[in-house]
Amino acid sequence: MSDSLETLKPVPEPDAESAPYWQGANDGRFMFQRCSTCGKSQFYPRSLCRHCRARELKWEQSKGLGKVASYSVVHRAPTPAFRTNSPYVLALIDMDEGFRFMCNVIHCDPASVGIGDTVRVVYESRPGSTQKIPQVEKI
Repeated sequence: MSDSLETLKPVPEPDAESAPYWQGANDGRFMFQRCSTCGKSQFYPRSLCRHCRARELKWEQSKGLGKVASYSVVHRAPTPAFRTNSPYVLALIDMDEGFRFMCNVIHCDPASVGIGDTVRVVYESRPGSTQKIPQVEKI
């Protein structure tokens, strides 16, 4: 039995700016951009530095560690594709390299997640796609 579009979770469609990030995810590497002009990190991928507007951006590999800055436990899934995961945690993660990343905290009881929890990036496979999706788990 094949999955219907209604029950498949969304997958990204990489573009020129995000392709290195998504390829890194497929290779098990969490990639982010750092500005060669001001030295600050940024996430999500862009063509300009969000801090100084320079175009001199380089890709770096994150250690994949961070802390929960904020989170919400989702009890009512927004689409049928997420119902089997409810309740689940949607979180803002402050990565050690200085940028913030939004994802799910997986492999744990949602009630156990708290602000300040240390997490690491892991990769989720999705049926119907070869693209891996970065998420985090508590350590």
